[in-house]
Amino acid sequence: MKKMILVAGPYRSGTNDDPTKIAANVRHMNEVALQLFDQGHLPMLGEWLALPLIETAGSTQIGDEPFNRIFHPVAVDLLAHCDAVLRIGGPSQGADEMVAQARRLGKATFTKLDDIFFG
Repeated sequence: MKKMILVAGPYRSGTNDDPTKIAANVRHMNEVALQLFDQGHLPMLGEWLALPLIETAGSTQIGDEPFNRIFHPVAVDLLAHCDAVLRIGGPSQGADEMVAQARRLGKATFTKLDDIFFG
């Protein structure tokens, strides 16, 4: 059955806000999202929705007021519409928050692609 799955992984964690490292984190999440898509699911990343809004809101740096007002709240709101969360990558307070929220909402949580039923 096709599922909408939030891919949650590190965005800033471990990057010291280095744009190259952040881009690598997003690229990794996008690669996993493509694998989910290729298996028939609808992947989602909070970054896909939040980052354009953050830019439009006039953010000038990670962690400023527009960034903080939009980044995590968008992911939390998006999660309410998803069937599951796939937690990937290394340490990340935000990704762990998405898993905890998913569990509170009674949604499936996964840590490996192989654990998701593809069919």
